Amino acid sequence: MTEVRPPAAPSAALWERDEELAAIVEAVDVLCADRHSPGTLLVLRGEAGLGKTALLAETRRIAEQRGCTVWSARGGETLRTVPFNVVRQLLQPALVSMLPEEAREYLGDWYGIAGPALGIADPGDGQADPQGVCEGLVAAVRRLARRDWPLVLLIDDAHWADQETLYWLAAFAERLADLSVLVVVARRPGEITGVSARHLDAVAEAAGRPVTSLSALTPEAAAGLTRATLGETADAAFCREVWAVTGGNPYETVELLAKVQDSELEPVEAHAGELRELNRSARGGGLVARLEELGIDATRFAWAAAILGDGITVGLVAQLATLGHEEAVRCAERLRGARILTVRDPASAGPDELEFVHPLIETAVYNSIPDALRRAMHGIAARIVTDSGRGAAAAARHLLEVHPDDDEELVWQLREAAREHLAVGAPDAARRCLERALEEPPRPEVHAHVLHELGSATFLTAPARTIGHLRTALGMPGLDGDRRVDAVIRLSQALLHNDQMEEAVRTVEAEAARMPAGPTRMRLQAVQFMWEGVHAGESLTPGRSERLAQLAATCTGRDNAERALLILRGFDAMMRGENAEEIVEICDRALVNGRLAPGLGWTDNEWGVELLLMLASSYAYTDRLDRAEALYSEALQAYDTAGWGGGHLVLAHAYVGLAHRRRGRLEAAENSLRESLRLAERVGRGLPLYWTATCNLVDTLLARGHVDEAWATAERHGFAPPYPSTVVLPDPRSVRGRLLLAVGRTKEGVNELEAAEKAAAARGHHHPVHVFAAADLARALATEDPARAARLAVDLRRRAERLGTDTAIGEALRVAAALETGQRAVRLAGQAVTYLESSPCQYEHAAARIEYGVLARSAPDLERGVALARSCGADGLVERARTELATGAGLP
Repeated sequence: MTEVRPPAAPSAALWERDEELAAIVEAVDVLCADRHSPGTLLVLRGEAGLGKTALLAETRRIAEQRGCTVWSARGGETLRTVPFNVVRQLLQPALVSMLPEEAREYLGDWYGIAGPALGIADPGDGQADPQGVCEGLVAAVRRLARRDWPLVLLIDDAHWADQETLYWLAAFAERLADLSVLVVVARRPGEITGVSARHLDAVAEAAGRPVTSLSALTPEAAAGLTRATLGETADAAFCREVWAVTGGNPYETVELLAKVQDSELEPVEAHAGELRELNRSARGGGLVARLEELGIDATRFAWAAAILGDGITVGLVAQLATLGHEEAVRCAERLRGARILTVRDPASAGPDELEFVHPLIETAVYNSIPDALRRAMHGIAARIVTDSGRGAAAAARHLLEVHPDDDEELVWQLREAAREHLAVGAPDAARRCLERALEEPPRPEVHAHVLHELGSATFLTAPARTIGHLRTALGMPGLDGDRRVDAVIRLSQALLHNDQMEEAVRTVEAEAARMPAGPTRMRLQAVQFMWEGVHAGESLTPGRSERLAQLAATCTGRDNAERALLILRGFDAMMRGENAEEIVEICDRALVNGRLAPGLGWTDNEWGVELLLMLASSYAYTDRLDRAEALYSEALQAYDTAGWGGGHLVLAHAYVGLAHRRRGRLEAAENSLRESLRLAERVGRGLPLYWTATCNLVDTLLARGHVDEAWATAERHGFAPPYPSTVVLPDPRSVRGRLLLAVGRTKEGVNELEAAEKAAAARGHHHPVHVFAAADLARALATEDPARAARLAVDLRRRAERLGTDTAIGEALRVAAALETGQRAVRLAGQAVTYLESSPCQYEHAAARIEYGVLARSAPDLERGVALARSCGADGLVERARTELATGAGLP
């Protein structure tokens, strides 16, 4: 440091902060220089009292001098359970200045998704997807940032921010590269663990620069500050003791020096011994003693303010502390004079709002409240919030602190708060409310319902917890009718997501056995068949396909249970390679006038996404790609409109990519699958949806001829055994085997393809396009074991003709042609072209056309093949055909 004190420093807390101030000035300059400059993120880390808040205040001053818009927010130790609290504070200036119609216009499609989380729109009736809400908040801030450029966002005490805000902040920080905005985050080290800590770590990583760690003042700076405050007569020994007593903490130094001034203590060595006692009165027990000296009413006022945490006004505090208005005003003045409370900055709050001078003071005051009284005051605060009409969710943070007392109304309020939290996309907040409701405890007839609701709340974030809650609920009296069936199905879903496939099946099977014949039993049977249908191993129940076929034969599609069974039968028949026309006829019976029935939409919760993906995939692998594409695109649009992110959006993009791949639009497929994989990284590796995105991307890259990139993708994303326990389309073992052959690891590739064939046969999966291992295996064995290759080709042809699609027969003929020579090879290749020309799969048509051109020595066919391959984005096929044309090998 070249200077002990920065010139023209507006705050004592900015002493020895030259480097930090320089970084802030530079960041503001970059922001203001170019509307298209990349965003900047600064993270200030330091223990309490080291000047983080002062640096943020100085950032505001510097930015506003440069004409920037500045929004700020602050986390609170007692407010961490309030979802979206900090992001709401942050956007308050923009939201307050907008009319509802203006906000709707700016937020566009995201209004209904992000609006409820921000408190500017009513939530819907269902459960909002947290990932979708997060994406909506990111989009909202991005749009507002473009409107209000140059924009600076300041977040103080981020370690106390609510989990939902930190989730948003981590996602927003990742997108700063293409948005010109300055974000400055201040936090303490440590303080939090778990999910919130991971979010904060992600924010620091996104900064792209080292975190600024604030240090304590040096003895020289403490001496300079002492003399600037008390006068140049302060001697060296006194100044040195100020530093020793406070440890160089700027806040404690300022407070201590204020105490010295109040006590009119002469700053000389003779009085240095009194500094420690003065310092004790400014913190912890000393602060509490000083508060008590102000009188019981002022103490009650301070306690009430600490209970409220935010939105502190004299009127609200008077209600909570049971003080008259005039007495409350006098208490507020005394507390401001004692530097315990201060007027909050009107730029980030209402003009009459108060706040504690420092979080250390607020914490000390809150902790000084006797435990029983603190809980009682939270109960009164909850009633005040509820009576004001702000709803159960707003009162929830107080309800969580009330002492359990067998209060039926409290249980109802907490359940209502949980419903409100779920509706805005805050399942973790809902979980806390329901767990607290169980402590009350609920009445016996209500207990199972609370557990059911708790299981639903934890479903997206903790499937293992959901399993425990729902099992307990189902073992208690109270859950009957549709709610019991819903709980059983939700339990089976949680077991499935927790990779407990067999238990998932047995759970619904046992419940179905308890039911009389009718729609409810049929619904449970459909769910059982569905889970068995997505299981990648051998059938859990012998004779499953036969029983499913028999049951579906009785279904006309009159209700959704019957429609579900028809979809499941169609998917099972497709996977088994049965006749495509019959498969399509079965699937069509599950529709109503060619559309999904009400209650079976992509965002309906009763059946889940798996069922509709089975329907669309049955069309995709029976050459009805127009219907499959319509369904996949409908899913993507539905999830975008509803703001459903996470796994739903991952699968939607993956299956849109699959449709592009089947159609032969390889470039579009790659783009969709890369987006799917990007989203899947956030949801979590190793899940079936992650496999779906990775498998399809590797398959698409191989089709494009980008072998090295396909291998790198597989290595980077763990596309290797062990494989998931659920079905992935296309078959991952087949794709892995094809990849190994492509990179020259022939023996390993053959082994993988043989394993794929064996696993498919054990499951009864004989679809020759979904499980294409036999085709690649026949080609790989053509030289080494021609007899076996020929047998594989014959079996493949038989399976293809059983299925009866142009794509399957054409692909089988391509394999047969590759194993032959002379005119027989030419004839078979020509037949393959004929079939694939009628197929919707243009990549396979291009490959067949090029192969025929080579065998028949036909330049026109090669040229046409090149045109087709180029339109598909199949660079490898184009290169092969160009080589043949350039060399003229065998061409007339």
